Amino acid sequence: QVQLVESGGGLVQAGGSLRLSCAVSGRTFSSYAMGWFRQAPGKEREFVAAISRGGSLKSHADSVKGRFTISRDNAKNTLYLQMNGLKPEDTAVYYCAARLSSGIYTQGGRYDYWGQGTQVTVSS
Repeated sequence: QVQLVESGGGLVQAGGSLRLSCAVSGRTFSSYAMGWFRQAPGKEREFVAAISRGGSLKSHADSVKGRFTISRDNAKNTLYLQMNGLKPEDTAVYYCAARLSSGIYTQGGRYDYWGQGTQVTVSS
């Protein structure tokens, strides 16, 4: 069984920063490609960022490029999303996801395991 638990969400003002974490238990964390997705009420799930299992490959959505940074610490079995320069349109529930595979994936349907999400709210 693989479990993913997000944390670090909260309420911040526009221009502020948050650091999300995703703790992973189960198989060896370094075996999984990982991703961050978000979903606002009434909207489709949206790709945010992805990282290969070794961390050598990274991808960020155009909407967050230059503001958000995905990273991982395989020794701590933890995935991170550093979010700077937050905007009201970043408000959403953020989910981490895992796929037991090499490579890097931007489509949510390619992932096998999902966390329950953490709420990020950015006020103007």
